[in-house]
Amino acid sequence: MKAVVFDNSGTLIKRYRAIKDVEKGIICDDVSSIDVVDFDTSRALVVLQTDPTKCINRARPDQTLYHFLKKNDINFDISYSAMDLKKEDLLQTIKDDNSRVRDIQDTFNAVVDKKYNVQICSGSGFIVNITSGKVEFTITAGGKLFKEVLPVIEELKKRSIHIFVASGDREGSLEELAKFIGIPQKNVFGTADSKRKKEIVKELKKKYRVMMVGNSANDILALEEADVGVLTLQQGEKVPQKVYEAADFVINNIKEIIDIEF
Repeated sequence: MKAVVFDNSGTLIKRYRAIKDVEKGIICDDVSSIDVVDFDTSRALVVLQTDPTKCINRARPDQTLYHFLKKNDINFDISYSAMDLKKEDLLQTIKDDNSRVRDIQDTFNAVVDKKYNVQICSGSGFIVNITSGKVEFTITAGGKLFKEVLPVIEELKKRSIHIFVASGDREGSLEELAKFIGIPQKNVFGTADSKRKKEIVKELKKKYRVMMVGNSANDILALEEADVGVLTLQQGEKVPQKVYEAADFVINNIKEIIDIEF
């Protein structure tokens, strides 16, 4: 039996990401959150496990992020970091940080203004510097399904290939994605960091011959672990050389995986 494991953002969906430099008050959309974290090994990318349209966007903007997370018992996960961190330690780290809910709301509004769907992407989060205890950047990401995805999914189903998604995105957004592409909820693994993606692929290899399809540095371990690793460049962002080196195939459009034998 065969299985294909997809990353989500940048692989199945065209991602639009707004990142706010909290200190400078500047919002940009031309940098990768993974690259920002990689630039400083003290940083961690945190994904909030809440629907930003129903929670974050309705919250009082002047409260600190720490107060907002603590008071409302907001669940979150560490999506990407070079450090081995525990969630409870991270929350304590930002106790004295002055970043506000409005800093996330600013990025949410920037994504909505571009008419990208935050329901099928990672939603909102932030990048914290563990050493300084500062939230340096806030983030919201939205997406649009690449038009080739649904035909590719249907073709894989016709070939009796099992389909999975392993992504660092918010769990709720991936549940919505599963509905969009018509796969079982149990086949979706949310807020999976690099190590978790590798573990998922390794576990699936006990039953399937596995192809992993991803697009960035947090997919490297899974690409290397899979029987066949595929790097897709359809997102159109610059990809570090180390990701190319981890992949067996490099494609420019998701439909090209149909022609790869594995």
